[in-house]
This record gives sequence, C-alpha cells and structure tokens, in this order.
Amino acid sequence: MAGHIQDRWYKTETDAVGKSRRVRTDRYGTGMRYRARYVGPDGTEKSKSFRDKEKRLAEKWLAQVEADMSRGHYVDPRAARTTFREYAERWVRTHTGEINSREAAERRLRLHAYPHIGSRPLGSFKPEHIRAWIAKLEATVPAESHRRIIVGTVSAALSAAVDDGLLGKNPCRARTVQLPKPGSPRVTPWTAEQVFGVRAALQRHYRAAVDVGAGCGLRQGEIFGLAVDEVDHAGGWLAVGHQLKRIRGKYVFALPKGGKVRDVPLPKTVGEALRNHSEEFPPIDVTLPWRTPDGPLVTKRLLFSGAEGRHVRVSNFNDQHWKPALAAAGVIAEAKEGERYPSAREHGMHALRHFYASVLLDAGESIRALSSYLGHSDPGFTLRTYTHLMPSSEGRTRKAVDSLYLASGFHDHGPGTAQAA
Repeated sequence: MAGHIQDRWYKTETDAVGKSRRVRTDRYGTGMRYRARYVGPDGTEKSKSFRDKEKRLAEKWLAQVEADMSRGHYVDPRAARTTFREYAERWVRTHTGEINSREAAERRLRLHAYPHIGSRPLGSFKPEHIRAWIAKLEATVPAESHRRIIVGTVSAALSAAVDDGLLGKNPCRARTVQLPKPGSPRVTPWTAEQVFGVRAALQRHYRAAVDVGAGCGLRQGEIFGLAVDEVDHAGGWLAVGHQLKRIRGKYVFALPKGGKVRDVPLPKTVGEALRNHSEEFPPIDVTLPWRTPDGPLVTKRLLFSGAEGRHVRVSNFNDQHWKPALAAAGVIAEAKEGERYPSAREHGMHALRHFYASVLLDAGESIRALSSYLGHSDPGFTLRTYTHLMPSSEGRTRKAVDSLYLASGFHDHGPGTAQAA
C-alpha cells in the first residue's frame, strides 16, 4: 500500500525496559482521528484526514491512490481544487488555431459556462453536474446546434484538464450525458430570381459583390478582401489568397478560413461585372495589419470599398445595405418603424455560396471539385451539406435519354399520332 495511516489519537512509547506500548495523545477524542499519508509522483507528501471508526475507509482510499498511480490516472488533490474557470481561462489563452476561434471559445465559456460551473473545482466534477448544466442551457440557448457547440467547448477544456493530470475523467463523455444533437446541414438555396432581386436592390457599388458570391462561391470576408491582382481575366481564374477579417473590433487581412488558399474558375459574366465595377468605382489601396491587430502592415488594392474611401465595414454593410435589399427583394420582412431588422442568419451573404453550390451540382460538377472551389477542408463535409441538391440518378437517366432523342431529331407528338400512323 502506498504511504501509511497515522492514528492521531494514539502514539507508541517505549518504557525504561524497552517495552512498547500505545498511549493516548493530547488530541485524543478531538478532531479527525486518521491521517492517510503518501508521497505523490512529484516527490511531495500528500494526505487526507478521516474520522474515528473510518480506518478501513482510509485504507481503501490509500489503495485507490496507489492503483491510480500505477495506471497513470492519478490526480493531484491540490491541482484538482483548481476551479473550472481558472483552468479554462488558461486553456483558452494557450489554445492553438485562429484568433477568432480562441475569441469565440472564450465568449462561449464566459456567457454560458462560467455562470453555472465556473466556480466548481475540477476534482469535484461528476456527470450529474454536466447534465444539470445542459438542462439549464435549454432555457437560454434555444438552438440545439448552438448548445452542442457550447458543450463541445467545455468538453474540450475538460479533456485538456484530463491530459494535464488535473481531472481523472471527462464527465462530458459519460454515457448518461446526452449531448445536444448537431444541427442539420441541409440548406435551401435561393432561386435565381432571389439572387438577382437582391442584387438589383443593392446600391450600385455593391452589386458586383453578389456576382462574386453567387458566381464564384466566395465568403463575405473573401469578397470584400478581394484584390485587383487576384483577378486573372485572361486565364479565367480568381485567386482567393486572403480575406478581410474582424478581430476584437479591429479589421485585419488574414488567410481564408482554415488557411485554404485556392483558385476558383472565373466565369466571363462575373469577370465582365468586375471590369464594369472597377471602371465605375476605381479600386482603393487599403493598409491593414496581417492576421492580428498588432501584426505587420500589409497593403492591398481592393475592388470593393465602403464609406469614406475605406474598406467595407461588414457590420455596417449587413445592417444598412444587405438587409434592406433582402426586404426589398421579398426575402425577409420589412423592419418595423423605429426597429432594426430581425436576425436573418440563413439569408446572410453565405446564401450566395449555397446558390453557387446548387448551380454547380445541377450542372453535374463533382463534389471534390466543388469542395475545392468552396475552400472546404473535407469533401465529406461538402457532400453532407449539399447531397440533397445533387441530381437524382433517375433524373440523370431521363435527361440523358431525352438529350439522345432530341439530338437524333426524333419527335413524338403523342399517342394520337402513333395510332393514326
């Protein structure tokens, strides 16, 4: 057994003739009687106290400590007293990846986790605490897909605590904890009428942005970060090498989402729209930090500009231009007098990417090619998101046979003609 059990109420003394006997200590009858002591992996002594008549419990606890150390599951009791918030804040600061990802994780924890489980010591976590917290989330976060992301962030922090030896097991992974279900990736693409309706309702210097989104599948930040030297009219390609990004209220240039630099086919119609746009609204030089607000300055000659000859401020564009255009095209309802337009997440500029995907799939483009053009890291994600938009096998069969008959000049004018013949 690791360590030993100290009895604080008795001590062993040796008399004058060398005989040992147990005698009461000054602490007899007061306080915790037994003290289980052991030396931890870090070389320091640890202990836990137990009441009178709990010696067997102390021995059992000490045996468990020994078993945990032999299996590599040992957790330092002092480290386990660290609260979830104390640890999670350190975890977020050292979280690798994009700055926006770290900020999003910090925001989810601050708003939805710390108020409920932030003060709980890591060593005290049990599945019941996670179940109770998830139940409370239902009252404040209606969207199940959003709740799943929040719980996923907490689970990631707790998994890191397990790896760091502060927690034995991740309570989020217990069989009795039911995670919120993932949101359905199924999307309903806009019609061509909606796309061109919104385009017509926008101010002229933003209309070509719709062409880039619907005709090349770029994200909003990639559209408003598009530079002159990324448009290859002669070769028919659009290079997506960076995006306009907002971090902590400040704009920067950064790599596209996931670092997926890519080339996208540039249709002639979109290229012509960009030429006409550049003639009417000359490109502007914009200097911003690279990747982080304190990063090195980089200058890009942007095709799209906002107020006062500066880059487009996305939040202003969404509220002052995009949503009014949506309402004018009948995509969303008009805002009530004196009120802002309601949230319309499914009708953001991302809807143009969905339209682009639907057009390519309808034309028979492969999932792998579409995934590359959209900048997805996994073609499987593209397939899961857009599989319902792919033409059915029976549809392709009908189209193939109809094309063959039309090409041969065969025309059947109906059953009546066949009977007459």
